[in-house]
Amino acid sequence: MITVFGEGRGLRVVWLLEEMALAYRLRPVDLLAGAEEDAEFFAINPAGFIPAIRDGDVTMVESIAIMEYVMARYGPTPLAPDPQDPAFPAYQQFLHLGEAGLATAMFFYVNARRLPTEAEQRNPTAAHTLAQFESRMDLVTRQLERTPYLAGETFTASDISVTYALNLAERGGGVVFDKAVQTYLERIRGRGAYGRALDACGATKAWYASAEDQ
Repeated sequence: MITVFGEGRGLRVVWLLEEMALAYRLRPVDLLAGAEEDAEFFAINPAGFIPAIRDGDVTMVESIAIMEYVMARYGPTPLAPDPQDPAFPAYQQFLHLGEAGLATAMFFYVNARRLPTEAEQRNPTAAHTLAQFESRMDLVTRQLERTPYLAGETFTASDISVTYALNLAERGGGVVFDKAVQTYLERIRGRGAYGRALDACGATKAWYASAEDQ
């Protein structure tokens, strides 16, 4: 059985496992207490960030790398189009854009919003990361004007990757998306596997709910 350490970006991994109907155990990690205080987790990832997985003798970190590993190891799965499939280039692009272009920028912007004064919150780094996020969102919006999912006509892991980033932006960054993106998110969030993943990731689900109430 695969053990997933930590929520946050671990939601991507749990959601993927739910989509693929694979058995897993979610092991909470309290980063506020310090990873070095959690001996089991620290042995898995001494760098101290989440998520990480343990799958037999395999340990891995980085949510997108973990997703690719799971799909390759336990596939084939329609969540990862074959390289000869016309949908493959878009799938690859948005799978990685979800983290490299969207979630990473939004992570720093969300943290800036927690600073005590408005002047600190509007620092140059925060402005730059928000601008980066918005420029990459143009790629998402343009794609959704063409197709119902990011890789084309079918839901894939690229939608899992990007939806995590959009959730972070909406719930943590106060970003308001246009109608096309909102419609896309409603469709994605209606998936049974997404709901089961959120139920498993209770802390994430609670944070999403509290953000909606603000």
